[in-house]
Amino acid sequence: MNVRRALGVAAAGVGLTALTNRALRQRAGELEPALIGEQKTFRWRGMDVAYTEAGDPEAPDLVLLHGINAAGSSGEFRATFDDLAADYHVVAPDLPGFGRSDRPPLRYSAPLYEDFVADFLAEFDAPAVVASSLTSAYVAAALRGDEDDVSRLVLICPTTKAGPEPNRWVRELLRAPFVGTAAFNLLTSKPSIRYFNADHGYYDADAVSDEWITYEWRTSHQPNARFAPASFVSGYLNSDVSLGEALADLDVPVTLVWGREADVTPLSDGRDLAEEADARLVVFDDALLLPHVEHAEQFLDTLRGELSQSATRE
Repeated sequence: MNVRRALGVAAAGVGLTALTNRALRQRAGELEPALIGEQKTFRWRGMDVAYTEAGDPEAPDLVLLHGINAAGSSGEFRATFDDLAADYHVVAPDLPGFGRSDRPPLRYSAPLYEDFVADFLAEFDAPAVVASSLTSAYVAAALRGDEDDVSRLVLICPTTKAGPEPNRWVRELLRAPFVGTAAFNLLTSKPSIRYFNADHGYYDADAVSDEWITYEWRTSHQPNARFAPASFVSGYLNSDVSLGEALADLDVPVTLVWGREADVTPLSDGRDLAEEADARLVVFDDALLLPHVEHAEQFLDTLRGELSQSATRE
């Protein structure tokens, strides 16, 4: 009798979890673009990778690559995209597994993203590239031996590691049906999103709008949303590239943008990397990992200044 009751309670728990997961997914609804512009698709390895394009197609190409986190998307550049489109042909993809791009249940890896970056950048004519956080490492790895594919790099708080050493148990737990989805729903609840934003994303998390928090929640509750972040939080998206060496070997100008108060990737790392890579370091006060969002006007001035120097050299 006790065994039967326990099995009944377990079955009821699984059923309730499944219903809750389904209800959250339905409430999230279909995700609209985070950026205003022409919505296009890049077909890559059987996946439709969504990207937003704006500005004069004859203007210099500028590709914006968002960082990796559970709620990552091209919307990371929402504060600067429209202004940049006035002067550049701006392109901002949702990386595979994120945003409005396809999210197949792959075991995502750093080499997969390195390959994607290389193939996507090859679609454009020596673009300037802005990349954030861990995606910066994918760019550096993708360009080894092919630096002619870009004209300049601007990297925001770049890092090669944004998670623990690879942990298969954690990855497979989050990939599991029902339990994995429930765990991921907790990880990407609105209180959790606010916590992570305040902990290492924004210096002033109170300035983040409820509208944006809702978008982050919705993008992390799309079908199959957990698979790419499962690899991220379990360490499988960490890059093996030696970032300083890779950047030093590139024959293109590199600018590093850093938040002075960043603690996940502290400013001391930025100084060391700038010295090793012979790169320019620009430091933003009152900023953590997202200075380009919190200080959009200052970032725009910095970026335009760097890009105009590249144009002068050409």
